[in-house]
Amino acid sequence: MPLPDAAAAAVDPAVGQPRRLLGIRHGIAMCAGMVIGSGIFKSTPMVAASISSPTGLLLVWLIGGALSFCGALCFAEMAAAFPDAGGDYHFLRKAYGPRLAFLFAWSRFAVIHTGFIAILAYVFADYVNAALPLGPHGTGWLAAGTVVLLCAINLRGVRTGMGAQTGFVAVVVCGMLALGAAGGWMVWQGRPPLTVAPVPPADAYGQAMIFVMLAYGGWSDAATLSAELRAGARGIVLTLIGGMTLVTVLYTLVNWSYVRVLGHAGLAASSAPAASAMLLAFGRVGEWLVVGAVAVTSIAVINALLIAGARTTYAVARDSGMLGAVGAWNGARGIPAAALLTIGAVALVQTALAGLTRGAFDTLVDFVSPVYWFFLVLSGAAVIILRRRFPATPRPFKLPLYPWLPLLFCATSAYVLYATLAYVKVGALAGLAVLALGTLLLPWFGGRRVASG
Repeated sequence: MPLPDAAAAAVDPAVGQPRRLLGIRHGIAMCAGMVIGSGIFKSTPMVAASISSPTGLLLVWLIGGALSFCGALCFAEMAAAFPDAGGDYHFLRKAYGPRLAFLFAWSRFAVIHTGFIAILAYVFADYVNAALPLGPHGTGWLAAGTVVLLCAINLRGVRTGMGAQTGFVAVVVCGMLALGAAGGWMVWQGRPPLTVAPVPPADAYGQAMIFVMLAYGGWSDAATLSAELRAGARGIVLTLIGGMTLVTVLYTLVNWSYVRVLGHAGLAASSAPAASAMLLAFGRVGEWLVVGAVAVTSIAVINALLIAGARTTYAVARDSGMLGAVGAWNGARGIPAAALLTIGAVALVQTALAGLTRGAFDTLVDFVSPVYWFFLVLSGAAVIILRRRFPATPRPFKLPLYPWLPLLFCATSAYVLYATLAYVKVGALAGLAVLALGTLLLPWFGGRRVASG
């Protein structure tokens, strides 16, 4: 029987540091929960409209999974060799120094983590409002209440927060399996797809891969648990590999089912393919079940963002020697409590702002995507840099086909960065503005007050 958070801390004298309290299932739930967001439900029609055949459609999702898997292998090597609550912030700090690492963490704190928490809180509130009308201001209060509730759950302790994450992701996985079952049911019944007309030839694979890779994004934040998994190096390797394998299988299954139920042209024209597929296969009950699963998907991502964001913020405060308690670890609960409160407060402010600019999800994606892919390019190259800079550091896991896999991952990320810049154009300037604002804080947070061990 696992020890409660407080009891587990009482038997360990190192209560001020992250401890290995989590199982591999928690790590996989974190990895999958960060990835399976609204992207798979919103971007699939755009991907389908860019590809002229069902085979090509499934192929791009498999390619996206394989390329993300390469990145997961790169992170598995770094996380196994340099376990730390900072995750990719810690790898970037060791490879490039504290200044660039701080800019990475700043982009997460100022926009990417907190901004997406706010927007996804509204996504969840909108789903609830569709079923139970909440009044003119009800969605705003529910969005804010959702952030507060999830912060409170995580403040109870690491087991509570990660236990909730595991439960949320289990619901999401069941929902995606139900979507897959919709296609199987249509085959069993011998029913044809809704639309049998082919999609006009397009084959804009470059554009399709932008949406595919965005839908696979987020797995790198699972590295923030590298110092907390009981299985140590083996745990973080299995977390990243197992998580991305699960996601790739589910994404491929769901897209096959979409095509089988709606037809390729029907998928490309649908604004809500998950609900449409379940309605056709199982009626209103199926539609409501998948709508509920999609709503829980937003909750799972918010919870994972709070977990990862708090750990990155804690690591920055710890390394810089600034912000006092934000850089402290609460050993009794196994969490960076002050950092969690900090990121929760900023997310609440952004929730209030999001209420004034409803429909900002796509805009937020536009201007954070270039920043996200820029740092992934640097993270992929960090594998090579860290091998050269720290050759004597034990590496419990070494990625195969070195250096070709990290080079492939860097090249892929660089291509998506280029394609994203070409796609979002002016929107990318907002992301650059966030980084520029972060440079003003470098004199305080970008020094070497604490050695990056």
